[in-house]
Amino acid sequence: MAERMAKAQLADLMDTVRSGLDSIVRAQREQARLTATAYAGGRRVRVTVNANGEVIETRFAPDVGELTHDEVAAAVTAAAQDAAAQVRGRTREIMDSLHAQHARMPKLSDFVPGIPDVQDMVPTPPDVPTSPPGAADRAADIAPGPEFHDVEQWDHTRPPADTGVHESGW
Repeated sequence: MAERMAKAQLADLMDTVRSGLDSIVRAQREQARLTATAYAGGRRVRVTVNANGEVIETRFAPDVGELTHDEVAAAVTAAAQDAAAQVRGRTREIMDSLHAQHARMPKLSDFVPGIPDVQDMVPTPPDVPTSPPGAADRAADIAPGPEFHDVEQWDHTRPPADTGVHESGW
């Protein structure tokens, strides 16, 4: 009797997993088809981005010549950032819906007490800056590399000394 119940629970779990995977595939497909379009420069500049926020089309109105080069550049940047923000927002909506569905699913710890749930261990990614290269806020966000102590300094501008360790045939 207990074995039959365990098999039924396992079958239910597998159905739940399959359903969850199907919803992930649907969400991925929906997200991959996303595009967004934004305007700037008095609607003289139109930029469309794909689901990754990559610019896939840029159009200028006939009167774009009324803007200076700097104004056109700023308008292209602003429109691209706005369109990318729209895509991120729609992606967030898709993911929120997916997370709501998955929240109703049993967790691994429901079946194996004491085991940590993988979802709880995934770190939150940092925000990506939209400022231009070399901006002050970009330097502040970069984590320093690892520091090494008790190491030998090496002058990379000088050829290595002949230590006799190598063979001339190499």
